[in-house]
Amino acid sequence: MTPKDKAETTSHLMETLSSYMAAASSRALPDEVLEKTKEHVLDTLAAMISGSELPPGKAALAFAKSYGGREVSTVVASTLLSGPIEAALTNAMLAHSDETDDSHPGSQSHPGCAVVTAALAVGEQIGINGQQFLRAVALGYDVGTRFTMIAGEKYESESHRSTHSIAPMFGAAAAASCSANLNAQQMKLVIGYAAQQCSGLTTWRRDSQHIQKAFAFGGMPARSGVTAALLVHNGWTGVKDILSGTDNFFVAYEPAADQAGLVEKLGERYEIMRTNIKKWTVGSPIQAALDGLQSMQAKNSFTTDQVKEITVRLATDEAAIVNNREIPGICLQHMMAAMLLDKTITFRSAHDVARMRDPKVLEQRAKIHLVPDEELQKLMPLRVAVVELTLKDGKQFNQRVDNVRGTPENPMTREEVVAKAQDLIAPVLGANTAKKLHDSVMNLERAGNIRELRPLLQRT
Repeated sequence: MTPKDKAETTSHLMETLSSYMAAASSRALPDEVLEKTKEHVLDTLAAMISGSELPPGKAALAFAKSYGGREVSTVVASTLLSGPIEAALTNAMLAHSDETDDSHPGSQSHPGCAVVTAALAVGEQIGINGQQFLRAVALGYDVGTRFTMIAGEKYESESHRSTHSIAPMFGAAAAASCSANLNAQQMKLVIGYAAQQCSGLTTWRRDSQHIQKAFAFGGMPARSGVTAALLVHNGWTGVKDILSGTDNFFVAYEPAADQAGLVEKLGERYEIMRTNIKKWTVGSPIQAALDGLQSMQAKNSFTTDQVKEITVRLATDEAAIVNNREIPGICLQHMMAAMLLDKTITFRSAHDVARMRDPKVLEQRAKIHLVPDEELQKLMPLRVAVVELTLKDGKQFNQRVDNVRGTPENPMTREEVVAKAQDLIAPVLGANTAKKLHDSVMNLERAGNIRELRPLLQRT
């Protein structure tokens, strides 16, 4: 073997991953995976549309408008078109303007906000059909999530690097590359360019306005993933195997990573099937607590005034994320008070900042006690909530929720996913458009060109 041949040798890991990625555009998805992928696409598009009216979404749209660029790809919930990189960044910011979008517990990430937007932006540029778009999305979930799953559940807390940025970025790169019809050799380069852009810090926890968080979770990963795909699509060359050899990705990011897990059961275990769709448009740690309280309200006869106190036990790290936050949708005490009063949570009620000062809500909020629980912490990434409710007459109710509605163990029905989407889309684009968009997404494998969605995604 000559020095040149040795330099161009790639590892079995890279060969397996890149070959799988390259074949994705022509590989049929199992029926249940196809259905799930359409549901996640609809859920993510709905999050983009509703997010356009929140501060991070407004900031993203203002950026897209001022930046300009080629009129190639759709900027959702606007009248704008832009280049695919800017469109992906903007739309991903829209999708994670709050806590509406999907989440993947094993990778500690929100895949859809970056993956769907990357596949859409490049798919529109290339003019792919709906079937290929869906396959690109499913691929993005498969590839991106594995990059942080193999690092272990303590990676983010111990390294201070954000899995919520890393996993979606590799997912966006895979989805965009599939949309661009890249071959196996090009996929190797894409992984390299994605790895060079691997970034994100856990300082997102300190962002009270959710704008930098939306960038870290969605905008930056989508932008970086699309950039990687388009650079290679345009003929750029580079390191052919950044996963092995001197100064490789694992040496830099996590030497103890289970490298074989990066390709484990590809084509057998589809990670989109293990991704949550949120029933409630609030932070993930609050979901189970709301399920528990709503279940109590449905099973037992008591009024709000009869409630003396409610104790919610969450994993220690989860409790810290949602304890008395300034934003309603990530404040457990406020959302539990709203559920106590309304017996449900809507997108509007989860974003009503003024209501956080309502005396009626504050009266109920004073009854809510959040307790960090080390035993529940040991169960992570399974998000468990224990809700203990005491009435003024001393009667007590207890509800433990291990699998919140919308998880793979307790999935939402298509009808529930659609109902959530309608709640998000109709106030912005109208009920008629919301229904047409739902119908189009659920038949997307028949679409001749993904650009057909554009009239249903934009304001008129």
